[in-house]
Amino acid sequence: MTEFQAPKGVPDYLPPESARFVAVRDGLLEAARRAGYGDVELPIFEDTALFARGVGESTDVVSKEMYTFADRGDRSVTLRPEGTAGVIRAVIEHGLDRGPLPVKLCYSGPFFRYERPQAGRYRQLQQVGVEAIGVDDPALDAEVIAIADAGFRSLGLDGFRLEITSLGDDTCRPQYRELLQDFLFKLDLDEETRRRAQINPLRVLDDKRPAVREMTADAPVMLDHLSDVAKQHFDGVLAHLDALSVPYVINPRMVRGLDYYTKTTFEFVHDGLGAQSGIGGGGRYDGLMQQLGGKDLSGIGFGLGVDRTLLALAAEGKTVTGPARVQVFGVPLGADAKVRLAVLAAQLRAAGVRVDMAYGDRSLKAAMKGADRSGAAIALVAGDRDIEAGTVGVKDMATGEQVDVAVDEVLTEVLSRLRP
Repeated sequence: MTEFQAPKGVPDYLPPESARFVAVRDGLLEAARRAGYGDVELPIFEDTALFARGVGESTDVVSKEMYTFADRGDRSVTLRPEGTAGVIRAVIEHGLDRGPLPVKLCYSGPFFRYERPQAGRYRQLQQVGVEAIGVDDPALDAEVIAIADAGFRSLGLDGFRLEITSLGDDTCRPQYRELLQDFLFKLDLDEETRRRAQINPLRVLDDKRPAVREMTADAPVMLDHLSDVAKQHFDGVLAHLDALSVPYVINPRMVRGLDYYTKTTFEFVHDGLGAQSGIGGGGRYDGLMQQLGGKDLSGIGFGLGVDRTLLALAAEGKTVTGPARVQVFGVPLGADAKVRLAVLAAQLRAAGVRVDMAYGDRSLKAAMKGADRSGAAIALVAGDRDIEAGTVGVKDMATGEQVDVAVDEVLTEVLSRLRP
């Protein structure tokens, strides 16, 4: 065993598998960019209070899973467990809400939760997210959901389902909360669950323990107690999803793991992943911006798991590949040849071609083995005598056929072969 290893629950992504990771991440992001979402890069850690207030102190994320520590100035900071609170903070801090609305942003990167590592559930998880802030419109909800659906499908994934519900608004949630608490407090709950029911009773419906699930099977659900406004909003979202041909299943018992969700709430589920079946989800979070010190503007967004999506693809027997790591591989045999091929490599790279070379004065056999392993379509082979004669061997790695090409014409020859 090596002296140092990655922390538990933190995966490394290395070639060639890393190419699949990048293809999934970029595929999910591209779907958002095509809908006009601009990229935002956020801090990896923030003031702990941002998440305590924004995500909700009763959530498992805040109460059990955050990486929180004091920095050298004795300030409490937390590695970001999710993306929305940080995006809202940035929108408020930089006044983006004073410009055209909605503010449409997308992002990707690592997020951190201290939980038991298992397949597809890591302590450093990789996500792609979008947020659309400032307009309360069912059509916008549907757009956000459709972007996630299109992102998954663009990768070839189709064995998932979209589950959707409404968690109501501030006109109907208080009455429903009271109704749910009346139901829950009659049950034989343990002390911690009872405390959770007091703070945020919806959290109890999210409990995964079979005994609790059985006890709450007949609990009242929010969908049956929506205000007219919230019901109209939800019906509008469903109508837009129907028009966009985005299939969905209404799940009245769905509760997401974050406190800020209101109205439209959704999750993408893939049964090929076992217990950890969620591959992404999100919802509307009206009130969050005001809660974090900004204007009273609504918002909706999602977070999609890159790791989970990779597992879902594997469960369907599918894979995604990005562009080949290397298209051309240089094999120099001699000092003059090394200089000449290095120049050719630079010219090809400037033309947008991915080029690698054999270094370390390897033998022809060893260098060609390197060309094989690289996955290159073309090898450029030259010794000092070839350079003196003004030629370079251009080898088709698929057929093994090699022709001598004048040095000055190699660039044109390679480009024409790669881009016929």
